[in-house]
Amino acid sequence: MPDTCILILLDGLGDRSHPQLGHRTPLQAAHTPYLDRLASLGGTGLYHATLFGQPLPSENAHFAIFGGMPEEFPGRGPLEALGAGLDLCPDDVAMLAHFAHLEPDNENRLILRHDKVSASPDEIRRLFDSLEDFECDGVTLKLHPTNGMFSVLTMGGDVAPHITDTNPMVDGRFIPKVLPLAPYADDPPTRRTARILTEYLKWAHRRLTDAPINRSRRASGDIPVNGLVTQRAGRLKPCLPMRTRYGLRGLSIASGTIYAGLARFTGMDFLKVPDTDDPGADMVKRISLARERLGDYDFIHVHTKTPDQAAHSKDPDAKVRVIESLDRGLARSLEPLLEDDSVLLAVTADHSTPSCGKLIHSGEPVPLMFIGTGVRRDTVTSFDEISVACGCLGAMRGPELLFTILNYLDRARLVGIHDSPDPVEYWPGDHEPFILDPKPQE
Repeated sequence: MPDTCILILLDGLGDRSHPQLGHRTPLQAAHTPYLDRLASLGGTGLYHATLFGQPLPSENAHFAIFGGMPEEFPGRGPLEALGAGLDLCPDDVAMLAHFAHLEPDNENRLILRHDKVSASPDEIRRLFDSLEDFECDGVTLKLHPTNGMFSVLTMGGDVAPHITDTNPMVDGRFIPKVLPLAPYADDPPTRRTARILTEYLKWAHRRLTDAPINRSRRASGDIPVNGLVTQRAGRLKPCLPMRTRYGLRGLSIASGTIYAGLARFTGMDFLKVPDTDDPGADMVKRISLARERLGDYDFIHVHTKTPDQAAHSKDPDAKVRVIESLDRGLARSLEPLLEDDSVLLAVTADHSTPSCGKLIHSGEPVPLMFIGTGVRRDTVTSFDEISVACGCLGAMRGPELLFTILNYLDRARLVGIHDSPDPVEYWPGDHEPFILDPKPQE
């Protein structure tokens, strides 16, 4: 039976049907002989990390895929902070922040005019240098650069994460007012957090507007980068590591900061890999790295962001090309794993990313397949969102994916078995031996 699962995660692979593709999804339209061959060798089905129809960001979906419970999810901000190597205090609040161009209207309401404004690396450094640490009423705010114009904003002190975003995510819309979330409307720390973050964002806008870098940009006709927008505030929460709850030694092979943060939070190791303009070649290298580490880990997550990135361009044909490149890369690299009886192979996505329309992500389920010794084989011979709906795996949700992995690895715990005092989901559990006649301590 298999003793290691390699999960190939094609981020944002699911999509909607498009008239220009003959009312097919990009995955249906793409020429994917290898993915189709894989589907014919195992069991297929659909997967959604929460509820059908509910759009998810990658961090929430991945957290469920890694077996996390919803009440343990800390929010994107803390995960991004962990991935960037920051050490958060238990009471810190962290949120995403990035530079943008903001314009006040005649009533002084700020409007997001250019969310994707660009700047050179030197200009970005000077923008960050313009915003030193900010203190107000015993609360300290610090801006930590992560990637280009993007950053993590931390708040330390008597604060709370239950506040609204200020990023409307669409150019031409007003920047939302910072408010407590409705259940925390009368909570003093939450109200304090909203008030102090408001003061900070006003200060940052004025500071950036008058910064020498923006005076230079205005003089040269460039759009000034004069504000910050924030979103997805959160705070660290207790979370059982994957090894403790599921008995799996986990490794994530990915390129993004958020996946480094997820790995750190869930107790997995992380191997950072670079992205190039050849998704298939990148996949070959990542599969090779996974093969090299088979003896060290029981669960290896191999990730590519490229289907999601292509879908964000709102060009279905671009997503088709990326999927076809990945199929070629898988064909060049997976055969040795298919021949290894010790490997359970899983292929799926974290969410659907539509290549048309206004949504960033959408709520359709994504295709899923398992290949390995003991896995039921169905009659599906095409790997796409429609074909796999007839597969023997049915429609999985949330942590059912990781429970299924434990099942195929012969590590699933029979309900009611308690060979360990810990709340674990794997079998056999780690337990102290029963000693007939304990020897006295010398």
